[in-house]
Amino acid sequence: MTDEAKIWDLEERFWTQGADSARHMSAKDAVFVFPYPVGILQGEALWREAEVAQRWRSVVMSERHLSQQDNIVALAYRVSAERDDAPIFEALCTSTYLKDDDKWLRLTHQQTLTG
Repeated sequence: MTDEAKIWDLEERFWTQGADSARHMSAKDAVFVFPYPVGILQGEALWREAEVAQRWRSVVMSERHLSQQDNIVALAYRVSAERDDAPIFEALCTSTYLKDDDKWLRLTHQQTLTG
């Protein structure tokens, strides 16, 4: 699997596998920015937030863009995600990954609502 394919697979798993999986794929002091009312979360605060802990039943990522410079990858995409008893979530997202000892770790994630 190419680095690009690995990164997109990791990104999808962040949405569908829940907080425990995401924690193992994130840098120690990762910074995430969620829509109001959650806001900016960093480090351990990420894993205490209900919005991060819930997994999505399905996710579709479109308008995918990837930029790689050495061991850093930036993703940008449009997401449409579903989970039980909630309206479809639609947003523009960005994530940044760092390759550390052959393991990709998420450094940042940001969501801007579109729907």
